[in-house]
Amino acid sequence: MYAVAPVLAAALAHVGPAATWLPGLRRRRFPGLAGQGSPGHVALTFDDGPDPASTPHFLDVLDGLGVRATFFVLGENAARHPALARELVRRGHEIAVHGWAHDRPWRPSPTRDTRDLERAVQVVGEAAGRAPYWYRPPYGILTSGRWAAARRAGLRTVLWTAWGKDWRQDATPASVRATVAADLRGGGTVLLHDTDHASAPGSWRAALGALPGIVRDCRGAGLAVGPLGEHGLGGGRAGDASVSATGAGIAVAS
Repeated sequence: MYAVAPVLAAALAHVGPAATWLPGLRRRRFPGLAGQGSPGHVALTFDDGPDPASTPHFLDVLDGLGVRATFFVLGENAARHPALARELVRRGHEIAVHGWAHDRPWRPSPTRDTRDLERAVQVVGEAAGRAPYWYRPPYGILTSGRWAAARRAGLRTVLWTAWGKDWRQDATPASVRATVAADLRGGGTVLLHDTDHASAPGSWRAALGALPGIVRDCRGAGLAVGPLGEHGLGGGRAGDASVSATGAGIAVAS
C-alpha cells in the first residue's frame, strides 16, 4: 500500500496539468493559456502539418482572404517537408511547435519530452529562420514534463478557446463553421487542422470549406483575424496588431 503511494503521486503530478484541456476550466482560470487575447482580435491557428496534400490549399485560401495565421507544425512533418515549412513563412504565416510526433504522453518521461521538443524546436527554427515562440502539445494534453520542457526551450504554451471538431469523419464545412461560432468571442483563439495526419481521412476538406465562412463571421462581428503574434498575448514574433475592442460573439451568417 505504502509502496504504491509514491507511484500514484508521481503519476498525478505528471498528468495533473492535463486538466487544462477542459475548455471551461481553461477559459475561467487560465485565459492566457487558452489564448484569450485582445478583445477585437481572433487568432487563427492550424495544427498537425505541414502536409503537401492539403496545406497548400489552405495557404491559397488564406491568401485569397488576406489572412495570416499561426501553424503549429509537427517536427517530424517539418523535417519530412522542409520546403513546405519554409513556404508557410514565405507566405507571411507564423510557424510554431506542436511537438515532434502526435502522441499521447501518459507515461512520465522527462528525458523524452525534452529531447523530442528540442528536436522540434530546431527543425521549426531552421524553417522560420529564427527561434519559435509558441507551443501547443498534441491533443492539447499538457503534462508536467511537457510544460517544463517547453519552458526550458523558451516556448509559450497556448491552447485554444474554440475549435471546429474538424477531425471527425462526419465533419462538414457547415458543422465546422457552426461549432467554431458556438464558442468564439472577441479575443478567442480558433483551432483547426490543415491536414488529416491525426484525423479522419479527408477530414481536412471540411476545415478548408469552412474557412471563408469563419473569417466572414469574424469580420462581420467587427473582429480582426490574424496570427498569435498579433493577438495581444505579448512576446510574439509578428508584432502587435491595432484592433478595435469588442466582446461580441460570432453569429454564423447565412
